[in-house]
Amino acid sequence: MHLPSLQDLRYFVAVAEHLRFSRAAEACHVTQPTLSWQIRKLEEQLGVRLFERTNKRVALTAIAAQMLPHAQRTLLEANAIATLAASASDPLAGPLKLGVISTLAPYLMPLLLGPLRERYPKLTIELTEDVTHSLIEQLRAQRLDAALIATEAEGDLQTVELFREPFLAVLPQTHPLAKRKRIPEEELAPDLLVLADGHCLAAQSLTACGASRSDLGGLRAASLETLVSMVENGYGTTLAPSLAANTFQNRNVVLRQLSGHTSRTVRLASRKTFPRQKALRALEETVKSAVTMVLQRTR
Repeated sequence: MHLPSLQDLRYFVAVAEHLRFSRAAEACHVTQPTLSWQIRKLEEQLGVRLFERTNKRVALTAIAAQMLPHAQRTLLEANAIATLAASASDPLAGPLKLGVISTLAPYLMPLLLGPLRERYPKLTIELTEDVTHSLIEQLRAQRLDAALIATEAEGDLQTVELFREPFLAVLPQTHPLAKRKRIPEEELAPDLLVLADGHCLAAQSLTACGASRSDLGGLRAASLETLVSMVENGYGTTLAPSLAANTFQNRNVVLRQLSGHTSRTVRLASRKTFPRQKALRALEETVKSAVTMVLQRTR
């Protein structure tokens, strides 16, 4: 029996994950007939059927389902070997797969990408925007190299504190509390609006205001932009991180500082074994530099 090559495994995993030959071929940058031929060749070499094919669907056979996690791990290890080799020559060159929580990415990345390109022209950022638990899972699965999050990460991951980002109260212009310069967090609780479950900002807002999910109505938002639009239309109040403040200046809302100085700590999370530590330090320094002036203006 011939052992499958890495290319064979890439084709197999692509079809198994997409369950459509057309999409798998696109992901592998080959034509569909080429991919189909390679899969048939692999099946002949292994002596087993990997997929059940009809005109409408593709399904894994029982043996293919058992083989899939082994193939995925093999490809991950091969990528790790390639990354190690590349980092030995120049850790500040090539792609860095970075995850960023969705309440931070729209406001930080425009500040960050320009300075990164200027300082490290050979380093490219491949951005993934998602909620914290998904980024952590992708980081552990080696689909990401690092992640910018606003909570701690434990176990096999390491974190470095980058900056503390104060929260601001966001209120409708006609809200009774809008006349104050500083607002106690607990006074926002009666009509507080938060993001949907899964967003760490939601839990942080509830804790800061001394509220719980059961105290709130049924309104939830999937993004900070939607949340501010709800406030703008008089449905309640919310908390927003300071880096987002500039984007809300022209909205029909009022931004106020909080009496309790509630904030979140943004951290850079990565695997302890990630070989390109020099690239992570470059990212760390650039983030700190990029946000300093902006946060000073919001105080």
